[in-house]
Amino acid sequence: MLKKIIASVLLLSLITIAIVQAMDNDPNNHEKEDSLGGLKIGAKAPNFSLKTLDGKQVELADYRGKKVMLNFWATWCPPCKKEMPDMEKYAQQAGDDVVVLAVNIDPENDVQAFVQENGITFTIPLDSNSAKNPVNERYKVLSIPTTYFIDKQGKITNKVLTAMQLKDMERNINSMQ
Repeated sequence: MLKKIIASVLLLSLITIAIVQAMDNDPNNHEKEDSLGGLKIGAKAPNFSLKTLDGKQVELADYRGKKVMLNFWATWCPPCKKEMPDMEKYAQQAGDDVVVLAVNIDPENDVQAFVQENGITFTIPLDSNSAKNPVNERYKVLSIPTTYFIDKQGKITNKVLTAMQLKDMERNINSMQ
């Protein structure tokens, strides 16, 4: 009799675990992280509004209809510094249907000096973990640099969780419709 009770409890536990996991793996839930971390490829990119270095307000929704390379970086990050020259080259050659947004997550540091020293001309929105709802948290950024590639309809088509070279940027943007 005890064996039957233990077997029943074990079976009920396994069924409960299976149901919970099936509910947790909802393919329509795009806000959850995937195995790489960050937002899922195919999810709608969350809109945001941030001030840029020159004090202008920039909103992701303003770029609907364009391909967006959305990069998260910091001035103290060696891999971020390494990819900046290639991002600048890419931004210069990209064309009118592509936007490079490099969201800086450490505006407490001298971002303006970094930008001037490195000859960066693309848009630098400023995010901060001291903000009420930091954009990098909404994008579930765990490491920097992290780059999301967003298509003309506002969907995430790819993400890269490391520094990129020019060829990586070109490949990811060119793979979008």
